[in-house]
Amino acid sequence: MSKPLDGFRILDLTRLLPGPAMSMHLADLGADVIKVEDTGDGDYMRGFPPLARNDAGFEVNAAFENINRGKRSIRIDLKQAQGRELLLRLVATADALVEGFRPGVMDRLGLGWDVLNRCNPKLVFCSLTGYGQSGPLALKAGHDLNYCAMTGVLDQIRADGTPAMPNLQIGDLLGGTLTALSALLAALLGAQKTGRGSRVDVAMTDGLLVHHVFPHGDLDSGCTPVAGATLLTGGAPCYRTYDTADGRQLAVGALELKFWQAFCDAAGLPDLRDRHWALGLAPGSREAEEVAHQVAARVRGKTLSDWEAVFARVDACVTPVLTPAEALAHPHHLARGLVHRRGQVTAVGPLAAIDAHGIAERRAPRAGEHTCELLTELGLGPTEVAALLAARAVVGADG
Repeated sequence: MSKPLDGFRILDLTRLLPGPAMSMHLADLGADVIKVEDTGDGDYMRGFPPLARNDAGFEVNAAFENINRGKRSIRIDLKQAQGRELLLRLVATADALVEGFRPGVMDRLGLGWDVLNRCNPKLVFCSLTGYGQSGPLALKAGHDLNYCAMTGVLDQIRADGTPAMPNLQIGDLLGGTLTALSALLAALLGAQKTGRGSRVDVAMTDGLLVHHVFPHGDLDSGCTPVAGATLLTGGAPCYRTYDTADGRQLAVGALELKFWQAFCDAAGLPDLRDRHWALGLAPGSREAEEVAHQVAARVRGKTLSDWEAVFARVDACVTPVLTPAEALAHPHHLARGLVHRRGQVTAVGPLAAIDAHGIAERRAPRAGEHTCELLTELGLGPTEVAALLAARAVVGADG
């Protein structure tokens, strides 16, 4: 059975995390994703420690291997005229190109929007950066931490009053990867309908700021959101984590009254059934902290496994706080077909089930693994390929 994006070709010039993770989803959906790397180190996430052995026996960065599955790799020197000409030949065959350079780099290479659009009027040209193609911060360097900090997200994630850095790269993956994925798919749909490509400007900070909904709503209501004191950051007893007897944590997400009352009944706290935010218990108030103190004392009386047994059949939005290893081994995620082992590498996906399609079968490519294959597909003969390799306008997997 064909996948939704079978027949689409995507050129991915990005490196590291946000762009490659986005094109991973496209590859899972069936697109022919060509990873265009430079003739030096290529995507330098390849060498990040720690390393694991994939199913082909190569030592790889497992995260790199996961997010680059299903792709083909070609190494091109875009500073050479021959290299730029090759990229344009690939562009003529593609539906979209994604790049993550700082604003202006593609123009300086002679590969800006005007050039690519003339080469292929149906091409979607997507730029994925931290701050976008315009604005006073456009040329400023940054990473996930900076994007979270600049949008107020980091301020709202605190532990003991100090900003906490979750090991989910919110700016990169949610502000970047998923924003770019949705925008690119929308642009591809438009190109299919109109025959005209478009320029897509994705900023990771935009993606975060647009979705920081509740703090903005607090401000509009005349309130200053303080992490730990608002409804969804731990200010309400019904929506926070509690320590168990064995030093683990129980996540109580009983936001609706019916779930809170079911929680109280199962936990042996019937006197707290009417102490819920919907009944006037203000999040962050002294009264809310008193209720939370009672809940905390109760939860500390049992181990995490004890509480899992208590709530196994109670519909109260209560779950254990799992470690990453526990999450990967959880029967629910396994039943959903999300976890795949390839050698020592764990590949997780797909992002969503469409006609029961799974993730891309092809492992992540070695740098330049498909250079000669792709040149042949473009109609170049052995002599031409050899000349390009000799000039190092392109490089294969053997360097």
